Amino acid sequence: MPVLVTSDLDRTLIYSAAALALTMPDARAPRLLCVEVHESRPLSFMTETAAALLGELGDAAVFVPTTTRTRKQYQRINLPGPVPKYAICGNGGHLLVDGVTDLDWHARVMARLAAECAPLAEVTDHLLATADPVWVRKHRVAEDLFAYLVVERELLDEAWVKELSAWAENRGWTVSLQGRKIYAVPKPLTKSAAMREIADRTGADLTLSAGDSLLDADLLLATDRAWRPAHGELAEAEWSAPGVTALAERGVLAGERILREFLKATRAAP
Repeated sequence: MPVLVTSDLDRTLIYSAAALALTMPDARAPRLLCVEVHESRPLSFMTETAAALLGELGDAAVFVPTTTRTRKQYQRINLPGPVPKYAICGNGGHLLVDGVTDLDWHARVMARLAAECAPLAEVTDHLLATADPVWVRKHRVAEDLFAYLVVERELLDEAWVKELSAWAENRGWTVSLQGRKIYAVPKPLTKSAAMREIADRTGADLTLSAGDSLLDADLLLATDRAWRPAHGELAEAEWSAPGVTALAERGVLAGERILREFLKATRAAP
């Protein structure tokens, strides 16, 4: 039976220059591979060792890139190793099969959001009405699924984030602060639901996952084994759960360690 590996990407397997967290002397820093270019500039990286490990993992398991990114943002990434058959984008709103959206899955997701959550327009209106232009840099709606703000983190009003979280909770939405982005996402829009769909399709007997943010928590809880790095929203909250291993590594070296753990667990599977 195949092993299914569903992993978050940003700040879990791939890292921006600002998120690398390289604390060793320059001469001892790991060699890096650029895996994303945007507007002709290198944007995301992993270590060359991690790249080799991902190639091995792609041959040994069903590897599923899993992200809150839109499809367009995901398609900028050029991961090493075999091209994944499946990918999860839009926090579970889009299940890609051979690079193409599964329309039936997307329709099922949209029907559930309409039935269980306040409309996206209500949430976006609230964000625009209450967020302070002093610290808001951009406002975006992602694929008609959720909304997010790009903010100046050092100017952000933390009390506003707490108030927004409480407001959203009562409307079936959740709020997640990741780096310079504040996400407002419908609660039923989850990576775990898409993961279960792929597990059913592949007949996976063992499921593994990794992630660093609040939006990854449901995925980590839904798989048989999971890992989180020592940075990110979950680490800051000291979040833990049975079957979830909190690693000591931070930054790009955490991505390398996560891939080692995925491979170890995959090769030990019966």
